[in-house]
Amino acid sequence: MIKIVIDTKGGDKGASVVIKGASLALEKYENLSVMLVGDSELISAECASLGMPMDRVEILDAPLEITNYDSPADAIFNKTESSMLKGLKTLSEREDLFGFVTSGNTGVLLTGAMRYLSGKERVRPALAAVLPAENGGFTCLVDTGATIDCTPAMLHHFARLGSEFMRNTYAIESPKVGLLSNGAESSKGNKLVKETYPILAADESLNFVGNIEGNTALSGACDVLVCDGFAGNQVMKVTEGTATRIITDVMKYAHRTGSQEIMKLGMHLMSIYDIGSLGGGNILGVAKPVIKARGNAGEKAIVSIAGMFINMAENKAIFDKDKNKI
Repeated sequence: MIKIVIDTKGGDKGASVVIKGASLALEKYENLSVMLVGDSELISAECASLGMPMDRVEILDAPLEITNYDSPADAIFNKTESSMLKGLKTLSEREDLFGFVTSGNTGVLLTGAMRYLSGKERVRPALAAVLPAENGGFTCLVDTGATIDCTPAMLHHFARLGSEFMRNTYAIESPKVGLLSNGAESSKGNKLVKETYPILAADESLNFVGNIEGNTALSGACDVLVCDGFAGNQVMKVTEGTATRIITDVMKYAHRTGSQEIMKLGMHLMSIYDIGSLGGGNILGVAKPVIKARGNAGEKAIVSIAGMFINMAENKAIFDKDKNKI
C-alpha cells in the first residue's frame, strides 16, 4: 500500500475538489491510501458524502492555510500549523508516508521542502515539469518557477538534478541536456546563459548538447532543458496557451463544419495537451517525492498525481534514501 499526503488547502478550487480528486484516485488505484490535511470537520463531512473507504483514509487537522500572499520567511516560522507545512513535517517524520502534493504557494513549498526534507548538504530544490515532446518522448523542463533569479552554479545543479530524474524515471541512460537560449550558437544568450554554457560543457557527467531555442524546446532535441525559473515558467505557460488556442480553433471548426474526423483530431490534441490534468511539477533535490500541483488543479489532476506517485514507488531507483535526493 502506497500512502501519500494531500494538502486540501491552498488551491483555487477549494478543498472539496481536492477531496473529490482523492476519492477518485482511491477508486482507480487499489494500492493507494491517503492522508488528507486541512480542516478535519470539513474533510470528514466530504469523505462521508463521497462514501470514501475510511480504512484507506487518514485525516490530519491543520487549522491554518498558506495563501499566495504569504512570504516563505514569515510562513516557515509563523504558520507551522498550516496544512502545507504540517503535512511536510509529518511526511519527514513517518516512514509509512511516501510523498506529498499541494496546490499552494510555490515559494513556501520550496522553503518547507528544504527545511524538512533536505539532506546535510542543504542544496536548493528545483521545480521541474515533464512535458510531451514531438518525438513521442518527454522533456524535463527545469526550473519552472521556483527560482527566478539564478546563478550559473544553480543552472548547473538543475542540469544534474534533471538528468538524474530522467535517467531514473524514463530509463534514459544518458539524458541529453540543453540550455535554453535565443540562439543555437554558443555565443548566443544573455549573461547567465553565456556564463553557464562552458560550465555545462565541461561537466563530463552530463550529456550536454548545447543551446536549445524556444521553437525546438519540445522537439525532443533534449531530454532535459535547463533555464532560470522566469524563463521556464514562461515556456510552460506560453506552450499551454498556444496549445489551448489551437485546440479551441480546431473544435470550433469541427462544430461549424460538422466534421467528425476533425472533431476526433481535436479530442486527440486535448488528450495530449490537457496540461491541467497532466499532474504537477516535481520538486527535485529532496528526500521524498513532493509534487506541486497547479493552483487551479481539478479532480483529474489529483488522480494523475496519485498515478505519478505510484509509478515513482514502483520504480525504486527514483527514491534513494542513501543519496537523500530524487
